[in-house]
Order: sequence, then structure tokens, then C-alpha cells
Amino acid sequence: MTDAPKKDRPWLIRTYAGHSTAEASNALYKGNLAKGQTGLSVAFDLPTQTGYDSDHILSRGEVGKVGVPVGHLGDMRTLFDEIPLEQMNTSMTINATAPWLLSLYIAVAEEQGADVSKLQGTVQNDLIKEYLSRGTYICPPAPSLKMIADVAEYCYTSVPKWNPMNVCSYHLQEAGATPEQELSFALATATAVLDQLRPRVAEEDFPALVGRISFFVNAGIRFVTEMCKMRAFVDLWDEICEERYGVTDPKYRRFRYGVQVNSLGLTEQQPENNVYRILIEMLAVTLSKKARARAVQLPAWNEALGLPRPWDQQWSMRMQQILAYETDLLEFDDLFDGNPAVDAKVEELKAGARAELAHIDSMGGAIDGIEYMKSRLVDSNADRLGRIEAGETVVVGVNKWQKGEPSPLMTGDGGIMVVDPAVEAQQVARLNEWRAQRNEGEVQAALKDLRAAAAEGRNIMPASIVAAKAGVTTGEWAEQMRAVHGEYRGPTGVGSGRSNKTEGLDDLRMSVDAVSDRLGRRLKFLVGKPGLDGHSNGAEQIAVRARDCGMDIAYEGIRLTPSEIVAAALEDEAHVVGLSILSGSHIPLVEDLMGQMRDAGLGHIPVIVGGIIPDDDAERLRAMGVARVYTPKDFELNIIMADIVTLADPAAVAAE
Repeated sequence: MTDAPKKDRPWLIRTYAGHSTAEASNALYKGNLAKGQTGLSVAFDLPTQTGYDSDHILSRGEVGKVGVPVGHLGDMRTLFDEIPLEQMNTSMTINATAPWLLSLYIAVAEEQGADVSKLQGTVQNDLIKEYLSRGTYICPPAPSLKMIADVAEYCYTSVPKWNPMNVCSYHLQEAGATPEQELSFALATATAVLDQLRPRVAEEDFPALVGRISFFVNAGIRFVTEMCKMRAFVDLWDEICEERYGVTDPKYRRFRYGVQVNSLGLTEQQPENNVYRILIEMLAVTLSKKARARAVQLPAWNEALGLPRPWDQQWSMRMQQILAYETDLLEFDDLFDGNPAVDAKVEELKAGARAELAHIDSMGGAIDGIEYMKSRLVDSNADRLGRIEAGETVVVGVNKWQKGEPSPLMTGDGGIMVVDPAVEAQQVARLNEWRAQRNEGEVQAALKDLRAAAAEGRNIMPASIVAAKAGVTTGEWAEQMRAVHGEYRGPTGVGSGRSNKTEGLDDLRMSVDAVSDRLGRRLKFLVGKPGLDGHSNGAEQIAVRARDCGMDIAYEGIRLTPSEIVAAALEDEAHVVGLSILSGSHIPLVEDLMGQMRDAGLGHIPVIVGGIIPDDDAERLRAMGVARVYTPKDFELNIIMADIVTLADPAAVAAE
């Protein structure tokens, strides 16, 4: 009888979770751990990610929507109640406020009696990709890079098993990056961080610090190319660590990464098909032993519709468990070593990435190249959408084979979880109670030292941990960073001049010209993103297509209050206003904006809204006076452009 083959250990099995309140999320985590999840992956709500307390004007409608609100030590304590942090591997998807959330985590671990040096996990802490794609930045790039280095230096000395920096190329792909751009932009980010860290530690300690840098990667539907991309990442990172940084120990040059597969490709149409997409995308990051992910979290089949329910998350977790424990995948060496087709594709991707990296280096690196990288992503995404519109890229159920049976998965609750609107008021009440009960003298002393640490260039982690224990809130911590470093508005990647991409736009351009003549000036289209949602891809693509059709566009980027958008509409004398909201906060934000439009005498200006909007909510928006509602199924941008022209046409209004 032969010995059974020795199996590799499975990757960490996670689900990305958090919603409503710390208490509700704690119950969800305990339930998922009981179902066989082996690590936690925390989703924070947008106010927490962008450094606002739940009662800030910009937090209105956003509290608890896309993640859990954590405003202070009490919330973090509740979030991990009865979950022993010393035994847990926790990934926190947090960037601008990463030093603060890690400080709260350390403070709770100490309360639990944990040995902080044994804590294991990852904090995303990648600000460069926030300027390019996700949009939850606070401060300008240079001080943000310094804060990333603060976290890395502190973890190296005090929390050595913690990954202090999770270079996140996930959102680059969501923003339309090609594989070569995903490779090069992520690696440029990693080198920017390591260049910042290198002078901070002794030369002999630097290789170990390099070994703590990890990556968070996306895997799309072209799974052979994606698998080759992962092998290219492994080779290129090894090359950079050895050649650029002189790291001789292969252990410290290992490409360590976690993954969530692509949510961008999940469809609102025939959403049950997404189960197959998620499985195929997972294969890209698990099949090749040489480039296998260390942790995997999968979206749920219904994430194009809204917030998944616990059962939906369980279904995605079971997919991982079946692959890891039922199949024989983990019994074999790498399946692709020596494969000529794979080797050729890997070399092609590496060559393209090296060329792009050299170009970014010639600009001075990732920080100086932010505007260039952003414009490249917007162009790549426009190309991707153009191929789908033209039918060159097939998306089943979207631009081909649209007819199908209704899904029995769409039960009476609409197939998604809806966060109770009362959650926001309850969270604000708890926040006020927290403020009332803390020692104000300790809070003010902690804030004063925190601000001094930031101003003097000290490592902000020690002062942040003291502030966490004193009862400082998330908004108060971020306020000190804003006061010292200032706020920042990232590049939009949307140029004002017409592009040369005119194919298929002649009729629309003629319509825009004709309507502009009737209006007496160029048709003015204002694109706005109210609230804290930083997913700007849709708004950017609408603005780019409107510009290419000959409209005069105004797009100032993300994170605007309704009053700022109304003021811009008044100043620009906009003919049509378009809003993009993907965080599920469309009802309160649009209601506020429509009221302010009427108060400003702009009630006659058509407002259109795009986002992940259930049918019932779309009806409510139309009842508020919204002229058109678009969801991900409305992928043909030229139809939206034609609607805008019609809405702005004074002849059409007169005919009505």
C-alpha cells in the first residue's frame, strides 16, 4: 500500500463582511467562523473609511451601508466581542484611517489580555490606489505615504507577525486596468512604500521588513490570463526584491497575496450566472501552486444587486471549502511548470509590465505618476466598455442570450439584505453617549499629542494608540490629520477636450449640436457624486462619453455634498444633472438634493441617477422627480447619451 500524497495546507478561507452595527457584524463573524471560515475580513462603512463620525454631514445616508461603522474603542470592542484576537487572522480593508483602526484593534487586543506581538493579520493601508480607483483617501499623497511607513515601522518593532501594508491592485482591475497595468501600477506602489521605509530601519533589518509587505489582488474571468498574471507577479516581485533592494533570502522575496475575485464582472442580469463566474475566477488564483493565494474571499452571487445575506456568503464559502477539501488540487506540484503556452504569456505580461514600470520610474515613481496612471485607467475602462457595447466582448445574459427563466433565488426579500434606515440614528445616539461618558481632559491631551506627532513628523502610531484608549473618535483622529496635512482632491482622469474616439458617435454629435443651437449655447451636463462613495468608474465613463458626444461637461470628482452639487448646477447653468451613487445611499442623498434644487429655483432642470438601485427604490426616485434611473444593466452608454439630449432639448419640453 502506497503512502497517500502529502497535501498542502489550504489557503485562509474568508468572507468580506460587515454591515449595520458592530453588534450585528460580531454575530455574523461568529456565525461564519462556526461554518468553517478560517480568518476574518472586515468591511468598514464609508464614514469609517474616510475619517468621519456618524453624525457628520457627509455621513448622512452612508452609516452601516457598505460595512460596519467603527467610531471609537467601544465599537471595536463590540465588533470582536468573544473573538480571541491572539488566535485570529484578521484582514482589515481600511486605508486612509489604517493607523487609527489598527490602533483600536491593538487596544482591544490588550484589553483581552492578548500578547500584541502574536497578533496576525493585514491592514490594507494602500493610499496610492485610493487616488486611482477607490477614492477613500483623506490627505495628499506625500503625508499619506509617510503614514503608511509609520504603520510598517511600528508593526516591524511591535507587531512583527502583522502585515502592515497590503498593496491593493484589486481596485485597479475594477477601474479597468489591463493585466500589464495591474502588475506595474501595483509594483510601483510597493516600491514607493519600500523606498520610504528603507532609511527608517537598519540595513540588516530591511529584508525582513520587505518580507512583511503583502498584496491584495483581483482575478477576472479570463482565468488563464489571470493565472499567468499571478505567475508574472511572483517573478517580478522576486526580481525587484533582489535587484532593487538586494534581498538575498528567497523567503523574504516571496510574493504573498490574498485575493477577492472580480465584482466588476458580476451582472445584475441573470445574477445566478455569477456563481459560475466566481468559481472560474477562483481557479485563477488556486490552480498554480507556485502562485497560489494565501487567503481567498469570494463575493456572493448577488453583489451586483445589493448587500448579500448570510446564506449568500455561506454559499461562496462552501465553494472554497469544496475546492480545498473535496478535490485533489492540494496534492500536486505546480500544474503549469514547463507549459510553453503559459510560459510565453507570462513573459509577455512581464515585458509589458517592465516597460510600464520604467515609464513610471522615469516620472519619479508612483506618487509623481498618479495623474498619468489615473488617465490610463479611465482610457482602459472606456476601451473595455466599448468592446462590451460593440459585442466584441461577450457577457452572457447581458449582450448575448438575454432571454432566460426568472431566477428562483430572487425570493420575497428581493434576493438581498437591506440595512434598516434606523441604524444610522441608533449609531449616532451611541456615539453621543460615548462622547458624554469619556474623560474630556484625557481626550484633549491625547488629541494635542496626536496633532503634535503629525506636525513634528513623529511616528503617529504610539500617539494614535493612546488616543484610542482615551476614547477619541474616528472623526476626531482624522480631523487632526486634515488639520496638519490638509485635504486632497485626486485627479479625475477625465480631460475636458474632445477625444479622438468618435466611432459610432456621429449621430449623437449632430443631435448635441442641434440641441445646443436651440439652447443658445453648448449643452451643459453636470456629473456629480454625492456622499462618500468613491467608486467613480461609472461617473467617469458617463462624463467621458458625454464629452466625446460634444457636450460641455462638468465633473469635479468624488465626495460632494448635495448643496455643493446644487451650487455647481446654479453656477454652471447646467441643462441636465447626473448623479452616480453605488453605496446604496441613493434615497436620502437624492431626496436632499431634489429639495435643494427646488429651493434654488432649479426644479425644472432634469436630474438623472445611476447606481445599484432596486426597482422599488427606482420608483421612489421617480416619484421625487428624478427623470431617469439607470442601473448596471443599462450598459449601452449611447442610449443614456440620447436620453440626456432629449431631456435637455427645449423643443421636446415644448412638445410635452
